[in-house]
Amino acid sequence: MIERLNLEGLRYAQAVAETKSFSAAARAYGVTQPALSNGIARLEERLGDKLFDRSPRGVTQTAFGARILPLIERSLAALDAVAAEARRLNEPGEQKIRMGVSPLISPHLVAKAFSMVQDLPVPRDLVLREANMQNLRECLQAGQLDIILIPAVAAMPRYEHRVIDVEPIVVVSPDSAEATPLELEEAGKECFILVPDTCGLTTFTTQLFQANEMPLRTYPGEAAGYQVLEDWTRLGLGSAMVPRSKLTSPDAPHRPLVNEGREVQISFEAVWSADSPLGTDLVRLADSLAGARR
Repeated sequence: MIERLNLEGLRYAQAVAETKSFSAAARAYGVTQPALSNGIARLEERLGDKLFDRSPRGVTQTAFGARILPLIERSLAALDAVAAEARRLNEPGEQKIRMGVSPLISPHLVAKAFSMVQDLPVPRDLVLREANMQNLRECLQAGQLDIILIPAVAAMPRYEHRVIDVEPIVVVSPDSAEATPLELEEAGKECFILVPDTCGLTTFTTQLFQANEMPLRTYPGEAAGYQVLEDWTRLGLGSAMVPRSKLTSPDAPHRPLVNEGREVQISFEAVWSADSPLGTDLVRLADSLAGARR
């Protein structure tokens, strides 16, 4: 007889099946890759066979996995539906939307969200929580938040996504008195000061350089926030890359970052569960935010 299956292992296996990558699945759940691999190994041991084969070409499902993984997906969907329905029945008069926002989200976008929830068929209150990306994703998965606004830099399998905003990236450097655009190739010669990899900016910066097969030169220390980035650039410690809205002032010296003449932008997305009892309103809210940027 198969021992009781671990829910965490089932979710890890579903994430790998969707992303076709152990590392991407681990990032999506905010855990280390060894932790995710161990969870799946324990699940495979209890099931009696391997779900995945790993090779230099990537991750593929075994014949056993191809039969079992659809059952896992349906089982998890049923469990999520139970949780969603229980929340709906226990909160029939709920009039608020709990929204989590990354510190990178611009204030104007939050202001739009406040206005738009009042225009829903049933006007609702918006309750905000600002936190780092991993905390926001964990709270969404735990049902403690209804929707989160975050940089679109990491996958979240099984959730609904909508790009709601894009922002130009600018470079602040000791010699950014001139406002002429800076080509990414030229920016690669500079040393960048980074912030802790919690809000998504450092992930975006790293991915940008990796996608263009360029080395990223970094200052050995870390700034605590965006104001500190500007302060440290004035000290000559290096350059900083930020969304334009995170400049302390629109007049702060900076240079637009371009890649072969095209503006480099960071995208932001709304993420929510399709099984949420507020699903219809969350879709309307996300669509309204997306439409407002056009």
